[in-house]
Amino acid sequence: MDIFLSTMDRKQIIQLPIVPAEFKIPSPMNNETFTTINQGDIKAIGRRGLKALNIDTFFPSKVYPFSRDTSYLGWEYVEIIESWIDNRFPIRLVISNTPINLLMAIDKFEYGPQDGSGDVYYSLALSEFKEIILETKKVK
Repeated sequence: MDIFLSTMDRKQIIQLPIVPAEFKIPSPMNNETFTTINQGDIKAIGRRGLKALNIDTFFPSKVYPFSRDTSYLGWEYVEIIESWIDNRFPIRLVISNTPINLLMAIDKFEYGPQDGSGDVYYSLALSEFKEIILETKKVK
């Protein structure tokens, strides 16, 4: 399994060099509970909420034999992700060998050195980005 992040136009793609051991993507529902006089609590089933993903791993500062990609090293990955944040565009998340191919917004990006290795440890919080589709009407 490989994890890829890219710009929407796919002009810039990065493959995460170190894949986390596990991840879970919550798929929430926007249900609501109402209290009524005669029936007590009732549940109104709402629309699906936004999916999310947290990635916690590291960007290697040197080539390791277990790295999945060596196109960039350490802080170069940080610079790319920071530039995506500055551009304020959603990114695409693709996870190979799964059906996961989502447009995501970067909610939080924390990073820094940890153990003297020079590797950059990071936590990347992503949430689903749904494009707003407005219905257009013709004026008669």
